Amino acid sequence: MLITSLLIFCGYCLTAFLIFKHLGDPQFPRWPKLTPALLAIALQAVQLNQLIYPGQGLINLGFFTAFSLISWLVCIQILISSLYRPVESLGIAMFPLAGIASLLSVIFPATEAVSGVSSQLIQGHIMISVIAYSLIMLSALQAITLAFQEHAIRSHHPGGFVRFLPPLHDMETLLFQMLGFGFIFLSTALISGFFFVEDLFAQHLVHKTVLSIIGWIILAILLYGRYRFGWRGKLAIRWTLTSFVFIMLAYFGSKLVLEFILTGKS
Repeated sequence: MLITSLLIFCGYCLTAFLIFKHLGDPQFPRWPKLTPALLAIALQAVQLNQLIYPGQGLINLGFFTAFSLISWLVCIQILISSLYRPVESLGIAMFPLAGIASLLSVIFPATEAVSGVSSQLIQGHIMISVIAYSLIMLSALQAITLAFQEHAIRSHHPGGFVRFLPPLHDMETLLFQMLGFGFIFLSTALISGFFFVEDLFAQHLVHKTVLSIIGWIILAILLYGRYRFGWRGKLAIRWTLTSFVFIMLAYFGSKLVLEFILTGKS
């Protein structure tokens, strides 16, 4: 499986390199740049299936496996978005990160993190949550790119890859589209959690639940502010990144504490 991870890593990095090298080159077609990432995504799908479902009715969503799954979903979303908008530049950072996540999931496999999940409803809740986290992570990448673009334009130095990004208005529109879908999935995940998870405020879940709700509230306020008051620019970027921090702490923070810190002390 390590060889598969190395092939995944190389495929993602090759696409990131080609995107960076041919930024703004209209003569170089888009899909030859993205094909290595597409192959890497297919290989990572096979690898994730083996990691998440090791057999005997068990499901492995340990720290690094979950990291690989979420980064894989983000890469898929980048490729799909690239069909409609020139946003493949987001892959310059995300594709190598997904390759690293694939390697880490094999080098540091979960041990005690593997547990059986008998209810299909709970499995559905888990997958909806993962999709929500991936959408919000993609929104955070978009917000960071937008912040860099806005800073370059305001400082009258719109050089580098900023010249090849879509206009600010289009970038902001795409950001709020991502946030809208992320909010829908996060809301569904929270609602399904209250119905299908036996005790959402149990000791090992309370931090995850509270942080997720805080992130959801911040995201709801941001979307309402956009709809009602036309929030944009730095304000939208800050609220997006703040919501992202809380939601990622809810998932990865709780997993880090449970799987590494507390396990190491016991």
